[in-house]
Amino acid sequence: MTAFAAHLRVYEPVAAFDREERRHWEAYVRAGNIPTVQGGMAMEQAAAVRAVLGRVPGVMPVVGEHAFVTEVDGVTLVCPWRTRIRACEAIGDFRDPLPEELADMFVPRAASEVAEDELEQWRVEHPDLHTHIMSSTWQVPLRWFILVEADEREVSLGTAAAGTTRVTGRSLVYRTAMSRARRRTARALAVLRRTLDDGLVTAGVEDLGRWLEEFHPRSLVELDYGGLVHLLDDAELRQDESARDVAEALAALADGEPVKAAGAYGRVTARMKALQGVESAN
Repeated sequence: MTAFAAHLRVYEPVAAFDREERRHWEAYVRAGNIPTVQGGMAMEQAAAVRAVLGRVPGVMPVVGEHAFVTEVDGVTLVCPWRTRIRACEAIGDFRDPLPEELADMFVPRAASEVAEDELEQWRVEHPDLHTHIMSSTWQVPLRWFILVEADEREVSLGTAAAGTTRVTGRSLVYRTAMSRARRRTARALAVLRRTLDDGLVTAGVEDLGRWLEEFHPRSLVELDYGGLVHLLDDAELRQDESARDVAEALAALADGEPVKAAGAYGRVTARMKALQGVESAN
């Protein structure tokens, strides 16, 4: 089961969590029943489908308290899913830009009120906790590419299961150290503030930078195309150099070359528009 969404994740050292959560994740890692990234995405998608087919107001996905786990230089890092909290946030984000009458057609008001109350209660009870995963449907936000560089890109074309057309193991992922992601964000902001009049672009990068500051400095940042890889053929997946294009656009802006910047920016926006177009292609 595939959701056509990309994800930005932060894996934090287990030692960065408070005592109660640290004990929980230490026990979780010891137990060893840890889903793979692709398996975890499938679990969340299945839970979401079951939720939206259920009765109102019970439209929240039900998934156990899981995390993705990795190890860097002998240090165990975890990325808690916090699926239910992210679902509450997503309902609000979906409804906010829509007229109430239209929003009610997709997410009934009773459901949104339950989500809003639950999110507020969670924030009151856990003021020091935060979500470790951002998701974006039908595209990768361009500001995410600021955090990574082209040589941090890993591509797998996957393999087709015997006797079927279903491909497993297909992925496009960037991984980088938190320290690098923060430095790149700071450099990008300096360029954007000096060269762009579009406050929305700069504000989006500022919000991303503030989110990164919530985490331990030895964390790992992961940009994952998620289910979007299934909208790209093998050649498109190999040739997707969006991080390189965004870096080129920023460098050109810094050097006072707006035409070159527009060319690089145009390449990456064309890729994302092609993905977004599939949403309404039925």
